[in-house]
Amino acid sequence: MTVVYEDNHIIVVNKTSSEIVQGDKTGDTPLSEMVKQYLKEKYNKPGNVFIGVTHRLDRPVSGLVVFAKTSKALPRLNEMFRNGEVKKTYWAIVKECPKETEGELVHYLVRNEKQNKSYAYDKEVKNSKKAVLHYKLIGHSQNYYLLEVDLKTGRHHQIRCQLAKMGCSIKGDLKYGFPRSNPDGSICLHARTVQFVHPVSKEMIRLTAPVPEGNLWNGFEMD
Repeated sequence: MTVVYEDNHIIVVNKTSSEIVQGDKTGDTPLSEMVKQYLKEKYNKPGNVFIGVTHRLDRPVSGLVVFAKTSKALPRLNEMFRNGEVKKTYWAIVKECPKETEGELVHYLVRNEKQNKSYAYDKEVKNSKKAVLHYKLIGHSQNYYLLEVDLKTGRHHQIRCQLAKMGCSIKGDLKYGFPRSNPDGSICLHARTVQFVHPVSKEMIRLTAPVPEGNLWNGFEMD
């Protein structure tokens, strides 16, 4: 984890693909606890430190995560995420070139809790939720293509599921049809930018996370 932005009310970190945002059955230390520890040490705070989780990233995904530092900011941020007022842009590496270099994907996703997986349908089906994203081809290497994804809704595994449905599984994402895993267990999906109006000061915040280090993200020519 690397701190990208911090003020009195919010803290934004760039998470690695191995970190989890909230605790799960693995028992690994979640990012929320790491941020608490960071604040405790930085400000020499006794007792408990307040941290509010406003949204999540899947474990194998890297990039920006926004936390609330105060009980004043948390409900406002939660509402902003719920209402789509936080603009999130992702970068994804895929093997197949999309037929159209830019477009909007609209699917209806059904989540299977047991499999921890979502399934995309072209038409509304029982228990489905509408999922919308916009993608654009922004770069290419010898073997792969780099897509920029603008998320319009926030569904379970939405980008992974919708790109796979389009025939463009994300590099390393075995769950959604990519044939091989990445050596580090990551998938090549990165929460690249986040933009929102600050919940307290009302100023516009726009942050960008550097892409993960290593060979997976190297060698792209920007289109």
